[in-house]
Amino acid sequence: QVQLVESGGSVVQAGGSLRLSCKFSARTLFIMYTFGWYRRAPGMEREFVAGINRNGDSTSYANAVKGRFTISRDDAKNTIDLQMNNLKPEDTAVYYCAADYNIMSGAIFIETTQPDYWGQGTQVTVSS
Repeated sequence: QVQLVESGGSVVQAGGSLRLSCKFSARTLFIMYTFGWYRRAPGMEREFVAGINRNGDSTSYANAVKGRFTISRDDAKNTIDLQMNNLKPEDTAVYYCAADYNIMSGAIFIETTQPDYWGQGTQVTVSS
């Protein structure tokens, strides 16, 4: 069973920064998964934010966060981070980490990927 535990959510002023982290634990190897971050704002559908491939050398971003957010993975620590800069009030949401098991070494994580596992989420609130 895969467990994903997010942390780092907080209240921050517009223009500020936050770093979210997702801790992965499972019997299967961390390196066999691609990962993504999603978010759900109040009254909205959950939406894709960012994704990273198995090697960590290919990333994808939603247009709304491109240039402000950076996804990364640490294979030694089994963590996936989301660095968020220049935050805006519209970034307010619950942020979720997701994992997709894939035997293909070149697998990527993009907006249309259907993850196998989800975390419980962490709240990010950006005040104006």
